[in-house]
Amino acid sequence: MTLTPEEKNGVYKAIRNRRDIRTFRSDPVAPELLRKLLEAAHNGPSVGFMQPWNFILIEEAELKRELAQAVDKERRALAIHYEGTGRETKFLELKIAGILEAPVTICVTCDPTRGGDHVLGRNSIPETDLMSVSCAIQNMWLAAYAEGLAMGWVSFYKKRDIQRLLAIPPHIDPVALLSIGYTDDYPDRPLLEIHDWERRRALDPLIFKERWGQSWTTMPEEEA
Repeated sequence: MTLTPEEKNGVYKAIRNRRDIRTFRSDPVAPELLRKLLEAAHNGPSVGFMQPWNFILIEEAELKRELAQAVDKERRALAIHYEGTGRETKFLELKIAGILEAPVTICVTCDPTRGGDHVLGRNSIPETDLMSVSCAIQNMWLAAYAEGLAMGWVSFYKKRDIQRLLAIPPHIDPVALLSIGYTDDYPDRPLLEIHDWERRRALDPLIFKERWGQSWTTMPEEEA
């Protein structure tokens, strides 16, 4: 497998520049373009080739309004944890209207029973099904960037609310609500960094060699 320098640059550019977007235009997304994003997700790597995902496409205005209400309810509940920290106002200012603005929201689910009782990897580490779904979502995110689309991952809601609204069976996990559309506001940095919520950590202190806590940038004395 060989990529041209231009293709390599494109891959790294997408990884570096994709953003979690909260502001969308109402322009529709063509069905064939949505299909390309879903195919990218479906080509995501999955442990044991279990492919535990399903995708629910949501375009109905009333249903999006109900989803937004469920998200806002959880957002206000979570704000209590930031009282007195100076972060409460910033948290409440985080925009969640993307569900209402974006022409389509996709609920990505995980079926922990797919493949039966003996799926490679999941036998030892049950969470590999969620890891696999996360890989599918990342593929979709990168494909959206490549197609000039914006994507926002809504990550706070009560799962039982989403299961009720979307008629999802109790054993199916609604992992993510992804709003997808076009935007006029594509920032050059992550939104949470722009809003001074957090900063990107330096990479080197996060890399260990051989054992936890042993820096990969310094060699043990006996090896020096």
